[in-house]
Amino acid sequence: MVRPVTGPLDLAGDVRSESPPAWLRGRLERGLDRLGVVPDRTGAVRAVARRHDRDPAEVLLTAGDDEAFVLLARALRPRRALCVHPGPRGPEDALHAAGRPVDQLVLEPPFVLDPADVPEAADLVVVGNPTDPTGVVHQGLDRLCRDGRVVVVDESYADAVPDEPHSLAARSDLPGLVVVRSLTRTWGLSGLPVGYLLAPPELVQRLRAAQPLSAVSSLALVALETCLARGPVATAQRDARELAAERERLAAALSGLGVQVTPGSQAPFLLCRVPGRPGVRESLLRKGIAVHPGESYPGLGPEHWRVAVRGEQESGSLVAALGEVLSAGG
Repeated sequence: MVRPVTGPLDLAGDVRSESPPAWLRGRLERGLDRLGVVPDRTGAVRAVARRHDRDPAEVLLTAGDDEAFVLLARALRPRRALCVHPGPRGPEDALHAAGRPVDQLVLEPPFVLDPADVPEAADLVVVGNPTDPTGVVHQGLDRLCRDGRVVVVDESYADAVPDEPHSLAARSDLPGLVVVRSLTRTWGLSGLPVGYLLAPPELVQRLRAAQPLSAVSSLALVALETCLARGPVATAQRDARELAAERERLAAALSGLGVQVTPGSQAPFLLCRVPGRPGVRESLLRKGIAVHPGESYPGLGPEHWRVAVRGEQESGSLVAALGEVLSAGG
């Protein structure tokens, strides 16, 4: 029998852990001695290049994926930018803030992109893979790449997929491809935004020119070098396999309650909906369980909510509380 989690339960976030593991905290603590020295990115750039078998000239370190999207919006001047939804508003907001016109391609359930649906005129395409909040993995994104177009693939959740078979991070042969990655979600680093992007060297140079010199801190560099070493990468893949098993169990339990779970999620969350029951999220919150509102994503409404996949106890508490909510008509 699964014992309920006592106290508030936050399943609204998208991180796999609320704090870094002990071995990473130790490295960060030792990194405090480097705060008085101007950050040297060389080691971290090499770590990224080794991780994805890329040339260091194709690597740009960033203060998380948010900074990557801001830099892209500032450096590029697309005539017709296209953001694939449902998805985060961050890339679109960054483009609007830079004065760039943006179109939306809103997918219907099961929210899987057909590359043929992307207009030929789109010269900047932004898509997540896996996508937040659906968790789906799109196939054939390499078919979007061509001369005269920049394709930005947000792979912030890619290391939640065992062996990452869909990742384009190692593809230096595709024209205009930009892959955005982040360490924040996997390693509990929300308070230390850190990530990188992979792109053709000439585009990396343009983006670097728009980036403040101090954007990536000394501690962020320590995190990059540490988490991209062989051992932590293997640990992330082991955790991804455990996550996949728990996600399958939770999806089955939610479906058993009559919840519509978006199929095919390979991310650390599930997109859920109870038709005709827009008050489910608020009812769960009254029971001390927070899930993420679906209406914050284009194409979704108040019946939708995203729930993080954590451990067996957290899943058990959610299912028990949701069962009470639905039986009570909440």
